[in-house]
Amino acid sequence: MKRLLYTLSLLWLAGCATPEPVPTRIIIHPVPKGIYYGMHNDDFTVRVREIGGEWQDLYEYKAMVDMDAPVETSMVHFDFEGEVEVEVCKNNGIAHTAEIRPQALGVKYNLEGNRLTFRMTEPQDLSIEFDGDRLRNLQLFTNAPEGEDVPTADTPGVRYFGEGVHTPAEGERGFRIPSNTYVYLAPGAVVKGTLICDHVENVRIGGRGMLVTPPRGIQITFSKGVTVEDIIVVNPRHYTVFGGQSEQITVRNLRSFSYQGWSDGIDIMSCSDVLVEGVFMRNSDDCIAVYGPRWEYRGDVRNVEVRNSVLWADIAHPINIGIHGYTADGIGNTLEGLKFHNIDILEHDEDDRKCQGCLCICCGDLNMIRDVLFENIRIERIQEGQVFRLEITYSEKYNTAPGRGIEDVTFRNIRSVKGPRTPMIMGYNTEHMIRNIHFEDVVIDGEPFRSLEHVETNEFIENITFN
Repeated sequence: MKRLLYTLSLLWLAGCATPEPVPTRIIIHPVPKGIYYGMHNDDFTVRVREIGGEWQDLYEYKAMVDMDAPVETSMVHFDFEGEVEVEVCKNNGIAHTAEIRPQALGVKYNLEGNRLTFRMTEPQDLSIEFDGDRLRNLQLFTNAPEGEDVPTADTPGVRYFGEGVHTPAEGERGFRIPSNTYVYLAPGAVVKGTLICDHVENVRIGGRGMLVTPPRGIQITFSKGVTVEDIIVVNPRHYTVFGGQSEQITVRNLRSFSYQGWSDGIDIMSCSDVLVEGVFMRNSDDCIAVYGPRWEYRGDVRNVEVRNSVLWADIAHPINIGIHGYTADGIGNTLEGLKFHNIDILEHDEDDRKCQGCLCICCGDLNMIRDVLFENIRIERIQEGQVFRLEITYSEKYNTAPGRGIEDVTFRNIRSVKGPRTPMIMGYNTEHMIRNIHFEDVVIDGEPFRSLEHVETNEFIENITFN
């Protein structure tokens, strides 16, 4: 009996033992050769160190944001594990206030004059803003250190972009990627062309490099099994990631800036089995758009999940679903199994009153949209627009027919500011209805959302419930 008690006590002590702290490691990536002066922004000086150690300088990149009034924002990135301290010095004047977003992270900081410091114990993507300036702010992106499978230029099956600037061949808009390829952008690599995955399978795109001002970031069309992770995309002319009639797409830890019309973040057209997680999208068009058929792409949309991400729509929608489809056959398509959860929306600014909404389902072109979940979403600011919009739409600008219907949509654990315009639930007619919309623990401007009293509606909706 004593031996049993002794053994149990050892097991209990082992379970209560404090785990060894992770040694701090900081990895600062080289500045790409050939762009040293062209991509620097001196609005801030940023340094990082292990606690009590020597400060290390970071390179402050610039990116353009906000199509309404394009300005230069700042960005730094590095890898680490353990605990680090970050110092941000505002170089133009003294700061009176500061904010680190997403607010839900609750990052504590110290501000003295123009110098802000804070600590990090795990990788996060942050916006650091002084005196309410959300345009000339600083974006800080961090990753855990890469694993042991980092390829080299000689690794079989690898398309390797090493340190420096890479441009496509004359007359080409990008680099065509074959099947069964790992495309690796090494630290310090800048690729100035589209990565084209067309009619391919089993492609992985990753690394610590950047795509800079490509015509389009990554194109995934008529393909299967494509993963994009960790890279940064700066100011593509059009989409950051474009998916057309493809399946088994994963986009993970991608960061993006854009500032021109039609420079959406991640657009999914007639795709299925799509996972988007851990992304930071700051775009001057929709951050995440899920459509039915468009252009030459055909087919339904099924099983799209977006989670653990930050969305910042300087222009247009953080999330936009269903406005485009195919009507020539008179049948239409179905978009179903769409999940959006644990998302921080930092901004929504859409001037077009016919198509607004942070969480927007505008169902057009004979689409049927059903089985949609918005869960654990925090909306911090709506400059122009509304918290949500559910509408069977028939817009002369975008559509050739109204959508068939919206069914089975759940909003759960939503926290939002109010926004200048009331939310909307609007069907089209008795044949194009909105049904079975459920609100659970939705709070707007601190008030529980319990009725349709302050929602724009019509008679073509049914079974709207509140919990």
